[in-house]
Amino acid sequence: MLDVERTRLHPLPNYPHTLALGESKQVLRDQTVRFGSVRYSTPAGLVGQEVFVRVDGDELVVVVDLSRLARRPEWLQGPAGLTEVARHQIALPGRPVVDPAHYPNHPQVMDGSPRPPRPKPADDAEAAFFALGPGAKSWLSEAAAAGTRRMRVKMAAAVELAALVGVAEVDIALGLAATAGRFADDDLLSIVQHRKSGVRPADLVVTDEAHSVQPGTSAWAGFGRTNSGPAERNPQP
Repeated sequence: MLDVERTRLHPLPNYPHTLALGESKQVLRDQTVRFGSVRYSTPAGLVGQEVFVRVDGDELVVVVDLSRLARRPEWLQGPAGLTEVARHQIALPGRPVVDPAHYPNHPQVMDGSPRPPRPKPADDAEAAFFALGPGAKSWLSEAAAAGTRRMRVKMAAAVELAALVGVAEVDIALGLAATAGRFADDDLLSIVQHRKSGVRPADLVVTDEAHSVQPGTSAWAGFGRTNSGPAERNPQP
């Protein structure tokens, strides 16, 4: 009967089905995998290799199948099978998640975290934007981290605005926009005009969930109460 069954049964696959492990990803050259428009770091030695990523609660789990690695890193030893190599908190798009321990030979600052990359212009338009000053570089870093759209259009508009109102003024406005998280189309011009009105730069704040423009209810504190007028203090029988 076993010989008869073998003619009808399908052979088991050599590797686990992808759906049981998550999504199949290839580790990029910067030792990261891309998931949900966010880059997550992986340990050294896995560049170009296939890994599996899945969401576990609010974390992203990166798993590798040792039996399928073309070359196994020295630190990754053990029997063939599935091994978890990284676990990260889920992040928002535009904000990569990097574990400094994954880059032991990367230039780092005193606290051990990776040294922030220095933006470099890719063409003449970006070079003209960077020439505005440190505020422009700060704006570019913060805008990219926030996932700002149409950045090149806004950079070109900043260069044009600098030709009208001055480079120093636009560079200061770009720095304030980066600090306040204001990256909309007209925010830069609004900040420049706001500064010309003579207000303090500290007034350029971000309205977040901790801030509300809803008026208070103190005016309603006496609603429903009787006035303590002379007629009430000396009531007539």
